[in-house]
Amino acid sequence: MVRVLRSCIQSILKLVNSVIGMAGLAMILYSAWMIRVWQREMGDLPFGHDSDDYPPPWFIYTFLGLGAVFCVVTCLGHVAAETANGCCLYLYMVFVVLLLMLEAALTVDVFVNQDWEKDFPKDPSGSFDKFKNFIRSNYEMCKWVGLFLVSVQGLSLLLAMILKALGPHQYYDSDDEYTPDRVPLLKNAPPQYVVVDPGYAHGNETWNRSNR
Repeated sequence: MVRVLRSCIQSILKLVNSVIGMAGLAMILYSAWMIRVWQREMGDLPFGHDSDDYPPPWFIYTFLGLGAVFCVVTCLGHVAAETANGCCLYLYMVFVVLLLMLEAALTVDVFVNQDWEKDFPKDPSGSFDKFKNFIRSNYEMCKWVGLFLVSVQGLSLLLAMILKALGPHQYYDSDDEYTPDRVPLLKNAPPQYVVVDPGYAHGNETWNRSNR
């Protein structure tokens, strides 16, 4: 029963974890599109060419880094779900908790602080302003997408905790591990007797004498 429950939770955790990976891939693709736009407008890639006239496009860096982190967390979650290893599950839960804390801090700052835009530096690429205007014009859709992503992360954290409580798989490499369970049965088994035919025993004795 525990083995069936563990397998179901592992499959659900992989499925839920895949949603986080898809979000990370979407962020990486969006970052690649922003890099392409920057290269078309500036004639060069936005990496390693920082100056006073053109500050670093931090929004592109941040979005690309978050997408990479989401993908790494997804890979770690798949490994943890497949092996049900305690260390992998703990590490996965730590990453998910950190992501949830970061998202919660960002959400509180946006909704509580009226001047939250001043907390971010100026983005020379203009991608931050475009992203902000897109969210404002599609607030309802973005709100439900954000709530869905946070719910998926919370569900993956809960499934990882349940899988950690169930423990890893029990593998048996040899028959020696079964011996303690079988010893009481062997001790309680009735003694075995061997019945020998007297004629057969007499024939063997005669044959031994003739050989001597």
